Amino acid sequence: MTLTLKNLAKSSLVALSVLFANITLAQDGTIYPLDAPEEPNAILLGTGGVADQPASESWFRQWGDPMARNITTATLTPFLPEPGKANGAAVIVAPGGGFRWLSMGNEGWEVAQALADQGIAAFVLKYRLHPTPESLEDFSAWMNRPRTPAPPSSSDAAREATPPRPPQLDLSNQLEDAEAAYAMILDRAEEWGVDTDRIGMIGFSAGAGLTMHSTLNSESMKLAFIGPIYGGMGPVDVPADAPPMFSVIATDDFLFRGQFGVIDSWYKAGIPVEFHLYQNGGHGFGLGNPNRTSNRWFEAFIHWLDVNEFLAAK
Repeated sequence: MTLTLKNLAKSSLVALSVLFANITLAQDGTIYPLDAPEEPNAILLGTGGVADQPASESWFRQWGDPMARNITTATLTPFLPEPGKANGAAVIVAPGGGFRWLSMGNEGWEVAQALADQGIAAFVLKYRLHPTPESLEDFSAWMNRPRTPAPPSSSDAAREATPPRPPQLDLSNQLEDAEAAYAMILDRAEEWGVDTDRIGMIGFSAGAGLTMHSTLNSESMKLAFIGPIYGGMGPVDVPADAPPMFSVIATDDFLFRGQFGVIDSWYKAGIPVEFHLYQNGGHGFGLGNPNRTSNRWFEAFIHWLDVNEFLAAK
């Protein structure tokens, strides 16, 4: 089924209509309750639940964006191009949220719709999450807890030598979800008009981490290209068959910290890499925020896909 912003509003998938109807209420960063939207086009991935998860899936709104947490059932939602516009390329879209919640609008549905508008079949991966407090009040307090910032490195050499911080969370569930999404797209490629040699993955923040984790660790996923957007920048061990990478981050993003490790790793491995370091944009900008230099990254990404012939049948 082709999903567009227009027919999403016509269908019972009310998340976007709720978002736009109430967007002015949540521009101050306050966390607001949100009724769980219906998701009639979401396809169950059948990857199981989450151990030691007492709370049910729930939704909230922050910065005008619908977000889900305590997800125990992974799904995949297709956003397919209009008839006659599909070019055969496909992208798995992984929203971010620290593996504790998912920014479903800003880093999921909106990105997928933008890709579909370019003729690319897009699939929003709603992957399983680690538990957060059951009540919204307790969750808000947990979100607003004091944090100790990472100490700055004392020199450029130290920043370059800083190893990536080890994963704080077990990502086995998330990897299984990503692999199941990839397998489903392969299985239904003819139905969805997908060229199985041109399936990529793009992720934001923690979703960028999942994109990278899948690239480095999955034996079943053979991604044609990846796009980690404002993800971790530490160096990695690059597989010999790693896909070309398009990477984006802003200098005022707390994850940047003057590091270029993952870019250097890809470059030294001889794998094509394109990197955009923007003057500003902060973290979590999705397709873009007003008056930020990072706002043109999506256009650059589409151009990169086109130049590298991912948008044309081979």
